[in-house]
Amino acid sequence: MQEHDGINVTKVDLEEFFLHHLNKIYTAKTLLVSELPELMTNAHFSDLREAIDHTIGEVKQQIARMDKIYEALPIVHAKIHSKGLKGLIEDSFSEIKAHSTNPELRDMSILFYLHCIESIETASFQILEMASVKIKNDQVKELIKQNYQDAKADKTLYLLISAKYISTVNK
Repeated sequence: MQEHDGINVTKVDLEEFFLHHLNKIYTAKTLLVSELPELMTNAHFSDLREAIDHTIGEVKQQIARMDKIYEALPIVHAKIHSKGLKGLIEDSFSEIKAHSTNPELRDMSILFYLHCIESIETASFQILEMASVKIKNDQVKELIKQNYQDAKADKTLYLLISAKYISTVNK
């Protein structure tokens, strides 16, 4: 078994990692802003519609914070064509459309995928928050922390709505 004396990542490597993944999540967030209004209009459960409306506002705030990060570093956003989050979002919307004639199953699909998306975003912002410590820019660190807190709150919101929705299912 080979022993490692430590991880050998330079500050430049970490900054490239940070930027690359910030670009990925930024691209996914812009896709969400364009797609979530359609989900909101297709949601049957009023709590779900309200949560999606709330999420649209949160996502816009998160994008605005990321725009401030691009200005603060100063770096330019590069749109990344990633199959990861973008693919999950696109798969989510096609799966949701498959239940177009059953509002209850459509809502469950919406909740399922929004919770999955928020879980990935929460993890992504958490890693970016840890990495931002080494970038040594307090503004960037705080902006990422706020996005992380928003993503955690949204994830919890969708989990609570799912529990409420499932508890109302007839036996």
